[in-house]
Amino acid sequence: MDRGRTGVRIGVLALLWGSTFLWIEVALEALTPVQVTFARCLLGAVTLLALCLLSGRRLPRGSAVWGRIVVAAFFCNALPFALFSFGQQSIDSGVAGVLNATTPLWSLLLGTAVGTERGLRPARVVGLLLGFAGVVLIFAPWQADGSGGWGALAIVGAAAGYAVGFLFMSRHLVGKGIPTLALSAAQLTAATVLTAPTLAAGGLTPIEITPRQLIATVVLGVVATGVTFHLTYRNIAAEGATQTATVGYLLPVVSVVLGAVVLHEDFSLRVALGMAVVLTGVALTRRSTPADPSRGRRVTRSGARRAGLPGSPRDPAGARPGEPARVRPPRGVPGPPPVPRRRGAPNDGSHAAR
Repeated sequence: MDRGRTGVRIGVLALLWGSTFLWIEVALEALTPVQVTFARCLLGAVTLLALCLLSGRRLPRGSAVWGRIVVAAFFCNALPFALFSFGQQSIDSGVAGVLNATTPLWSLLLGTAVGTERGLRPARVVGLLLGFAGVVLIFAPWQADGSGGWGALAIVGAAAGYAVGFLFMSRHLVGKGIPTLALSAAQLTAATVLTAPTLAAGGLTPIEITPRQLIATVVLGVVATGVTFHLTYRNIAAEGATQTATVGYLLPVVSVVLGAVVLHEDFSLRVALGMAVVLTGVALTRRSTPADPSRGRRVTRSGARRAGLPGSPRDPAGARPGEPARVRPPRGVPGPPPVPRRRGAPNDGSHAAR
């Protein structure tokens, strides 16, 4: 039952998050990149603040906490949202979703640099090389038209920004006793404040928007930004970062399918191969470290008791190290008769061996 709920949660999150690139593409038909960035931050913040009000959750307090929230909002919201909006001016939504799947690769590099990852094993090194080789295959720098040029670079930069933001959030915000709804609402509020000054650079142009474009903008802000960001926070807190990273395998599929079906985007064989190479590389980097039986851990008395090791109180045989195991007979079966002890013999079990 728990696995089923986890699978449903991951699938819903992948569908909502993967559709982000579709809504950005439609919103860019009427809005500038700066307007799209500010609108999704504002609508997402208003949505989560309303949920906080309805649920009685209070925003975090303290300048130190808010300082960390501002840093996370810059790297995880304001910066990548802007880069996605600018990048999708020149590349399709499906390609943007594929390039966004490189976030785990950047996370591994950053984790190794700061010490949260123990090291790069050969399989993970191969995964990194494969992942970035897939990105180069999608870029196709040997072709004159390529795949977006600076737009693709902007999407890769957004994925790297996500990696920095997630690492900072996991170390300084998650698990600190602050409700995830309050954290996500505060972070999107800070992102709205950070993006507001950028409206002076291309965000004050007149807006002519159709109902279709307006709906896409509202869905982008309310669902694909507000609700999705809160679900991401909750999933990290409930399932852990490793389980949440599973969404990264589904995002490119969702974005490519929606782009091809809804927007009729072309999906070339080269991009398909690049997506396959990127996902293979990501899968290799997510492989867990196999257990090494030659490296034993120091066993404490409490650990021995829990494991039922010889000499511990929970040892079923009840024997001490160096003594033969004293096997208890099954219930209802009489045990061996006691061995009479000679007068003056020490009660250390040595007479039993005579």
